[in-house]
Amino acid sequence: MQLNNVFVILFFIGTGISLCLNQFLEYTDYKFRKIHGNDIPSELADVVDREKIAKTVLYEDSKYKLWIPSSLLSTVLDIFLLASGFYPWLFFTFWNLTSNIYGTVILFAFIISIPAGLIAIPFSLYQEFVVEKKFGFSTMTVKLWIVDELKSLLLSAVVSVLLLAVMTFLFEHAASFWWLLLGIIYILFSLLVSVIYPVFIAPLFNKFTPLDDGSLKNALEKLLASAGFAVRGVFVMDASKRSKHSNAYFTGIGKSKRIVLYDTLLAQLSTEETVAVLSHELGHYKKHHVVKRLCCMIPVVFFVLAVADILVGTPSLYQGFGFSTPAGLFPHMKFIGLFLLSEVFGGFSFLPALLGNYFSRKDEFEADRVASELCGSGEPLITALIKLHSENLSELTPPPVYCLFRYDHPPLLERIRAIRNVSPETKDL
Repeated sequence: MQLNNVFVILFFIGTGISLCLNQFLEYTDYKFRKIHGNDIPSELADVVDREKIAKTVLYEDSKYKLWIPSSLLSTVLDIFLLASGFYPWLFFTFWNLTSNIYGTVILFAFIISIPAGLIAIPFSLYQEFVVEKKFGFSTMTVKLWIVDELKSLLLSAVVSVLLLAVMTFLFEHAASFWWLLLGIIYILFSLLVSVIYPVFIAPLFNKFTPLDDGSLKNALEKLLASAGFAVRGVFVMDASKRSKHSNAYFTGIGKSKRIVLYDTLLAQLSTEETVAVLSHELGHYKKHHVVKRLCCMIPVVFFVLAVADILVGTPSLYQGFGFSTPAGLFPHMKFIGLFLLSEVFGGFSFLPALLGNYFSRKDEFEADRVASELCGSGEPLITALIKLHSENLSELTPPPVYCLFRYDHPPLLERIRAIRNVSPETKDL
């Protein structure tokens, strides 16, 4: 590794900033929780259980104490693998063995994913079988955890091999405009996944059954009809076989659109509150948030790939991290170039995330307003949000700076106050 190389310098700057920022944010949240975590805002004094608040503090503290060694170890591993010359040795070993760029890229991508994956396993197991079980969330069995991991690995391997093969083909046969074709393929693939995920992928992990006839189904059908929104069905997911955490969402596009309700959510909320939660999700569609996000994403994807096209042709990018670039091999190394760029600029990912969180929170406020309008009142949504935060042991009042960087949804109090501002009838909670 050449320490005076501009790409190496950028890597260490980004890694250092990211490490310090993340430690600062998590510690700030921890200290704020120690001081204010048991405080109950006046707006929630009559509806929040003090015992649940104390349990939330302990739950968040447990996750924080597990996050510290996990994040530090991941950072140390990342620096070590880049600085040790492991990646050049691995790439050229596979190239010398196969003399085939497709085999080299696929084998390289597979092996480099192993160290981080192995380190993550004990932390994942501890989180699932110690922390989540201690606080009454996890219903996971060891057998189910193993099966889930194997399914995920197999699915990831199939998709990764396909995408890597397509990417390498473009590098080899569309050298001057690979970035343009790759951008088009990426966008089309994202849309394809949105169509096939609810129908073919999600059922690999969970069972989805149509919602039984009754008051809730009638209320949801009435809601969808009034909003002029068509879906293929309303399904209940057996989330409780893994966790007691609850959620609900719309998924799919076009004819594959469907509503999914966690069975845990149905056990926690009333019919009116469930309708309010789904009204919020419907608000995202009515305000075209998905389409707007896609329209913003498309030019960004092409811009990033166009810049990457310039940078992957820079020999110093490879030389800085120990890759020699023989004239005959250099055209085959564009995948390595993209990999190194992801390492160099990965530490600066908090910048686009910060911007994305800001606009995501704006969308959430807007969806809340739509939900209040569709339900004729904001009160059902407020009571649903309070219950969901309580049952999921979510913090009520995280520090503002933490929300800025970490929250893609507004904190609970901000949402309640915003709903009240447009729903006068909810002022007396």
